[in-house]
Amino acid sequence: MQITSNSFRDGGRLPDACAFAVPSAIGRVRPGPNRNPHVAWSDPPAGTRSFVLTMHSPDAPHHWADANREGRTLSPELPRVPFYHWILIDLAPRVREIKEGRHSVGITNRGKAGPLAPDGARHGMNDFTILFLEDRARTGDYYGYDGPCPPWNDSIFHRYIFTIHALDVSRLPVVGPINGTSTLLAMAGHVLGRASMIGGYSLNPGLLGAP
Repeated sequence: MQITSNSFRDGGRLPDACAFAVPSAIGRVRPGPNRNPHVAWSDPPAGTRSFVLTMHSPDAPHHWADANREGRTLSPELPRVPFYHWILIDLAPRVREIKEGRHSVGITNRGKAGPLAPDGARHGMNDFTILFLEDRARTGDYYGYDGPCPPWNDSIFHRYIFTIHALDVSRLPVVGPINGTSTLLAMAGHVLGRASMIGGYSLNPGLLGAP
């Protein structure tokens, strides 16, 4: 399989148009356009009955106590954990492309509705659901796509991995809420093939030009 995008190049920087937060001269950051990027794929394995699209960052800090705090910097040695930004399951086998902005334009406070998605697919909850769990103003179930929002004081350029999975089932047998963990568990034993590409993003003024 191959995966491509018209919104960014593999290994390049994700555009601000696809970010949850963007750099700002006032207050460090401001809300971003939060448009899902264009993603296309080709040459799935024979017998493919559905696709699952995931986007996650392996670079989220395990602890957020010092994130976005003046006078603090998040070290490269800080423990990191996966953070899921987009989970889209039950994509029909005829689907080969998702256009930019098809699934997300702007930020919805307390999260976009789900799990129903266009064309009979289902959205999972991304990990902003967990990040904002104790934030009274923003807590909610965040379905669908919400883009990069790395801490502006992080010393590393965050990676965002887009993966298309070809499955041998037409409907993924997810147990419980649809999220990163339950999706990975449900896909076990059903993946015929996969392809990935990586985009990067940072809100740190010293890393805006990377990679």
